[in-house]
Amino acid sequence: MQIGQWTFPNQVFVAPMAGVTDRPFRQLCKRLGAGHAVSEMAASNPALWDSVKTARRLDHTGEIDPITVQIAGADPEMMAQAARYNIDKGARIIDINMGCPAKKVCKVAAGSALLQHETLVARILESVVQACAPHGVPVTLKTRTGWDRDNRNALRIAHLAQATGIAALTLHGRTRADRYEGQAEYDTIAEVKAAIDMPVIANGDIDSPQKARAVLDYTGADAVMIGRAAMGRPWIFREIDHFLRTGSTLAAPQLIEIRDLLLHHLQDHYAFYGEYTGVRTARKHIGWYMSNVPDGATLVTSINAIDNTAEQARAVAHWFDQASARNTEAAHRLAA
Repeated sequence: MQIGQWTFPNQVFVAPMAGVTDRPFRQLCKRLGAGHAVSEMAASNPALWDSVKTARRLDHTGEIDPITVQIAGADPEMMAQAARYNIDKGARIIDINMGCPAKKVCKVAAGSALLQHETLVARILESVVQACAPHGVPVTLKTRTGWDRDNRNALRIAHLAQATGIAALTLHGRTRADRYEGQAEYDTIAEVKAAIDMPVIANGDIDSPQKARAVLDYTGADAVMIGRAAMGRPWIFREIDHFLRTGSTLAAPQLIEIRDLLLHHLQDHYAFYGEYTGVRTARKHIGWYMSNVPDGATLVTSINAIDNTAEQARAVAHWFDQASARNTEAAHRLAA
């Protein structure tokens, strides 16, 4: 899998998700087999660049190249300025967001709202590509199949993207109106892939190695992008990569490995966000991990009352230690 001059180790990518795919999470996913990860969406408005939230989203300390930064906005020149700003901050690929269905993004005519304005889409793509070209930085586009089911225009957007020099296209198999509801459809992705020459990355409802293989075969896409299925389950990337390469499935991680992964993730998370924000934003990650663990809800119900990082980490470790002891005791009873 290649985008511009960059070659990736596999065809399993991490989707950009606001509030999820921060630097600690991206680095963890890469350690666990993701071939590439795209940053959280960064605003193109210069007035927001000095905010704490944007500063964190543009913090790529310790990440290996190519660093990909996703930018969002509706003004072509502002988007070009944002691209140049992020290149100065270390971006090696710029990704344009035209897929986010969130109301706060669409109400300012950004994200997937742009799919209603194809002329503006073309102007934004041209502006960003031209801004990145002198730096040798490829530009990618993430979008949806259309505004709603009666207005699917992904094929026209794809042709615009190819004509303006976009290096790769990620296509989520839903319209903006669908948000994340219902089933993703892959017919449009297959149609787009058959019609253009650039790499196409399939996104939407890919939650298992078998589903990844089926989507790649059906659409002809060059890679898959995993979003919600990786929340609390970052090992899904190694599972998919292994299955795509060998056709065999990896064993699910043991409780002790999940414990160690979560605790390591928490320490990176605390260091990144600090005490006050870290303990609070970690709660959602703990909840996602525990949804994949038998009886995990027993920890989740108590974790929200903890307001310091050290105690939170101790509570997680204690829960897993007790669960392991219970499993060992049960195994001994069965053996007897």
